[in-house]
Amino acid sequence: MLVAVPRPGARSNLLSVTKDMRELETEIEATRERLAGTIDQLVYRAHPKTIAQRQKLAIKSTFVDLESGAPRTDNILKVAGGVAGVVVLFVALRKLSR
Repeated sequence: MLVAVPRPGARSNLLSVTKDMRELETEIEATRERLAGTIDQLVYRAHPKTIAQRQKLAIKSTFVDLESGAPRTDNILKVAGGVAGVVVLFVALRKLSR
């Protein structure tokens, strides 16, 4: 049978290991908290209502200056011109096909 014989300074090694384990546990807990916060943020960002609100804001910012509330006529005219061009194209194609 083997018997462990304590070496001089063994108690200080044990205290060092215990301290290291406490530090490790503290670090793991901090990491766990950061990950929980990150997951919460990802869940919020991936929620369909949040995505819809972001897209709505992006589209609105294309046509309205969000700071002043003034319409962005340059973008509005571009879209209106594109719609008018498509309508004219459909009317022309319809007349040519008859």
